[in-house]
Amino acid sequence: YDMFAWDVSRFGHWADKAFTKAKALDAYSHRFKIHFPLEERDAGRPMRQRPIYELQKSMGARFGLNYGWEHPLWFCPEGQDIQDTYGYERQPWWNVVGEECKTLREKVGLIDISNFAKYEVKGPGACDWLDQIVANKVPREAGKTCLAPLLSVFGGIAGDFTITCLGEDHLMMVGSGMAERYHQRYFNKVPRPAGVSFESKTEAMVGFNLAGPLARDVLAGLTDVDLSNDNWRFMRSKQIKVAGIDVLALRVSFTGDLGWELHTAVEHQEALYRALLTAGAPHGIKPVGGRALLSLRIEKGYGSWGREYSPEYWPQESGLDGLIKMDKPEFLGKAAYAKLKDNPPRYKLVQLAITDSDADALGSEPIFTKSGEPCGLVSSGFYSFTTGQPLALAYIRAEYADHNEFDVAVLGVNKPAKLLREAAFDPSGSKLRA
Repeated sequence: YDMFAWDVSRFGHWADKAFTKAKALDAYSHRFKIHFPLEERDAGRPMRQRPIYELQKSMGARFGLNYGWEHPLWFCPEGQDIQDTYGYERQPWWNVVGEECKTLREKVGLIDISNFAKYEVKGPGACDWLDQIVANKVPREAGKTCLAPLLSVFGGIAGDFTITCLGEDHLMMVGSGMAERYHQRYFNKVPRPAGVSFESKTEAMVGFNLAGPLARDVLAGLTDVDLSNDNWRFMRSKQIKVAGIDVLALRVSFTGDLGWELHTAVEHQEALYRALLTAGAPHGIKPVGGRALLSLRIEKGYGSWGREYSPEYWPQESGLDGLIKMDKPEFLGKAAYAKLKDNPPRYKLVQLAITDSDADALGSEPIFTKSGEPCGLVSSGFYSFTTGQPLALAYIRAEYADHNEFDVAVLGVNKPAKLLREAAFDPSGSKLRA
């Protein structure tokens, strides 16, 4: 059983006495209440807001809580009064999320990713130190970015990061925001050399993901840098100016579409946000929230920490084993992984297309073979507005992974599901690398 929901590390220094009291009273007074999928609780909020909180609120943002931060889940269209209601079936905001997905896939969208955790590592020996923590090889050439898993003491997935080399022994890491304090345990396991600094930049920096087929056109209007594919390929980074603002730009996107992550100092957040929206207006840009991002990453087949990636699953079950470099010196979890890396996987992470209904599989729904054998569990899911079907990422027991058809219990009713052998959206990755 995943115990993270009881782990004190899900709270940071921001969880003061007032917040703790409000949450404790809320939990006690609602102990017999029915809780719904995607439910957000108001107790103790708002706790932490970034500079554009009021601007996003005026744009119709409906917020959720992410490691204390108020983070936009979706944006209510102007002139409408749709609230963030909850239930087992699709809610009134569902179509609004669909429009955000459609805009990004067909034109361009702007996602606030400031809730991602960010860390800066620098100083003589910084690369060597970080190489002892993560399982992939840390990039040592400025402008290169890699994906790097973090292994648990049992060899499972404890985290996953984007690591970018900014210069000699100078690195920037981006990871799960809700796991920032949890991951500190791993960073503290390896003694850090005297000349190496490690600093969380989550409060000091903010970020946006500009994504969609017209993302390059929008960004080109705000910078003098050559954004062509020949000059700036996927998984590469540059430190550039966007609308005169210093930005660390990574050509990556959790949406699976063409895009850039743009990270900057917190004091420039509003200016960068307004500049991107203004430049994107002729291209039909829309702000896009976290619920749309959930749909977009699932139809691409991207896993998320705490859902698909957890210490409970082995790397060869999560599909991350190719990122683990056993030929490099000792790193956290290496010995444990060495004992299990040749084991056949117990489960396989797959993507399922589910027969449409008035509700979507969102996580923890049981999966059965067509003969009724329990064989897996949904890790996360949502409706794919791009492909017009409910999708789910799920772990299927390995002995059933060659089956093509299953049943997923959505609200207790078995719904036929088809196993997809490739991602529902852009399986070749051509759009991501366009």
